[in-house]
Amino acid sequence: MADSSKLRVGVAGVGYLGQHHARIYHELADCGLAGIYDVDPAKAAEVAGKLGCPVFSSIRELGKSCDAVSVVVPTDRHHEVAIPLLEMGCHLLIEKPICTTVEEAESILAAARKQNLTVQVGHVEHFNPVMGFLEEAVDSPRYIMADRLAPFQPRGTEVGVVLDLMIHDIGIILQLVKSPVRRVDSVGVNVLSRTEDIANARIVFESGCVANINASRVSLKKLREIRLFQSNAYLSLDFMNQAGHLVRREGLQLSKEDIPLERGEPLKVELASFLESVRLATDPKVGADLGKSALELALTITGQIRESL
Repeated sequence: MADSSKLRVGVAGVGYLGQHHARIYHELADCGLAGIYDVDPAKAAEVAGKLGCPVFSSIRELGKSCDAVSVVVPTDRHHEVAIPLLEMGCHLLIEKPICTTVEEAESILAAARKQNLTVQVGHVEHFNPVMGFLEEAVDSPRYIMADRLAPFQPRGTEVGVVLDLMIHDIGIILQLVKSPVRRVDSVGVNVLSRTEDIANARIVFESGCVANINASRVSLKKLREIRLFQSNAYLSLDFMNQAGHLVRREGLQLSKEDIPLERGEPLKVELASFLESVRLATDPKVGADLGKSALELALTITGQIRESL
């Protein structure tokens, strides 16, 4: 596929998040929005009316008209939607988590390799300018605290808060620490749904780094923050407001400085990066392997919580 090709892209699932995928593909100059699919015909018609694109009657009809597709259906349907699209030769961006079981993740990976197709997992925070700064500044993390809180929403409750929200920070921390996990201790509480709505995980890595992650989807406020300590610095960053500060050691003194971050729309950066990896046949920033690793750790945490509920 030539670099100058205008990719035909589609979106499977145009609910709360999927409609933004469709909007951004419509805005990007180097691709064409071939169309959308949703199990709710009224919702599909509403989004298509705004964007002036076709509505397809099935996943297979969508796949026939696309080079690449965003899979933005509920997590427990990722596998059943992704596999036929891969069989039809579509490159995929699958929203996080990649799916609900390791077996399904391995099946998706195998299908993509067989067809030589790109699969990117939608860990959107990896495209937040905060993450860009962390990847440059962090070299030997020793202790990490991450908090991700949100008010309750019925959407997303097909999975617990670990797969819904905490998995963002799991992916971030795995990318920053780059060390095998030695031990995990978790606790959770279900409040408004049948699965855990509040969760805490303490992760000890082989490198000695310790991460403490909190997630809640029954909070009265929104919060997406990370604090990281290493021998030469302390970093405190806010993913939601794309801001933060850095405290450095200078001799026996500490100096604090605000971090200059160029704000942007992480989802737009993510989708543009996905399309570039498809056009250039390069590995995506967040590939299926990292998506699978984050899922495996999230399922370990979930399993520990379920045992105690």
